[in-house]
Amino acid sequence: MAATAKTSTLGECVPENAMSDPGEIARFYDRCSDLMRELLDGLAAAADQPRPFPEIEDAIGWPRRRIASVLGGVCHLRRLEFDGRRPYHFHAPRQAASRRWEIWMDDAQARVVRSEQS
Repeated sequence: MAATAKTSTLGECVPENAMSDPGEIARFYDRCSDLMRELLDGLAAAADQPRPFPEIEDAIGWPRRRIASVLGGVCHLRRLEFDGRRPYHFHAPRQAASRRWEIWMDDAQARVVRSEQS
């Protein structure tokens, strides 16, 4: 399901935790694990498209439930260094078209990640 940036934030779970500052997003990308960077790269490749975890895992070539594990692993970093903020957005199952957790990056977040990939 493709969504625009304007509609993708409707029903977003804790929208105030989504990063918007390019410097902060770049620092997060630099500080996170290789697996988290791989996830961010996968999200940046499909900006403004909220997708359920299994769809993203398939696109990245990951086994099921790896995203949940990677997000759990980055939790400490997010809390310690970024006040709980994250360079992506979430839909909770109640707000998601798929009725599952959905995650995505907006176009501005994705541009920062793409610039950091090199």
